[in-house]
Amino acid sequence: MSKIVKRKVDMSKLPPLSAKQKAELKALATAPDEQIDYSDIPPLSSEFWKVAERGRFYKPVKKSTTVRVDADVLAWLKSQGKGYQTRINSILRNAMLRALGGRRSVR
Repeated sequence: MSKIVKRKVDMSKLPPLSAKQKAELKALATAPDEQIDYSDIPPLSSEFWKVAERGRFYKPVKKSTTVRVDADVLAWLKSQGKGYQTRINSILRNAMLRALGGRRSVR
């Protein structure tokens, strides 16, 4: 039976890098791409890229705000069931993406 140990790390209070660690990072940063060993990473085929989704796991930060919406618009959104705020966000996101250059809209 294995025991899992979890630790919380405060990213703002990391210990300083040692001289050896700094040297390793510098060597990696200056190494040419030809020296990178990709043998443990399978190559991605053109089939993979045909079904790849941009931003699939992207979760933008939510920010609370107050917005005044016409009563009939709010009633229509709420009449579609739970999740009206999510629908408002989706409608606004699609409008934003169209305005930014016709990029593919979401849900």
